[in-house]
Amino acid sequence: MTATASIYEKTYRDYMAQLDSVDVSSVKQKLGIKAEGNKAIVPFFGKPHMVSEKGITDPSGNRPTLDICVILCKYLLLCPDVLPEEKEWVSFRDFRDSSPLTDYFANEVERAIATHFSGKLEDMEKAGKTLGGYAAAVEVAYDLSMQFDALPKVPVIVLHNDADDEFPAKCSVLFESRAEDYLDAECLAMVGRLLFTNLKTAGNSETERRRNA
Repeated sequence: MTATASIYEKTYRDYMAQLDSVDVSSVKQKLGIKAEGNKAIVPFFGKPHMVSEKGITDPSGNRPTLDICVILCKYLLLCPDVLPEEKEWVSFRDFRDSSPLTDYFANEVERAIATHFSGKLEDMEKAGKTLGGYAAAVEVAYDLSMQFDALPKVPVIVLHNDADDEFPAKCSVLFESRAEDYLDAECLAMVGRLLFTNLKTAGNSETERRRNA
């Protein structure tokens, strides 16, 4: 086993041990998720994942990547005792403890989305719908505004202006302010990055489909 694989496995096992303390019946009611016995069924960008101290599996029955595993574990472990009501839309930099990751989020999420989909607004919209995106719950003057349910109670909005003769493409990604009660800043940054990679994969598939049509 390589050093990287060993670290991955240790991190995964550490989180599995922590999940042993989670009362699934209590968590499912607070988060609005489903459960089968001691296994929580957590939809991540619309895809149900089975999570328990025994392991994590995606819809295909495979273990997800480590970032997804960490997000799902943190989501269950950080479930607040009193559910927050505040739903104001904010940027990533507005979250507590986000300062060390603001440049990462700006470059690897927002700028990455803007650059990849520059001049490909139609592909971006279709890619978003493929991932379960729907009309955003805000009124804004953007070329495209789409909302995604990353997790129950953790929606994400993507606002995108395509490039024109004067300005390059620009993207903003917003969360509800209460998102930091369900995930820490590191996990929220990973959610943003996974949103980009999922959009990119779906967008590339759409581009390829049109090329072969």
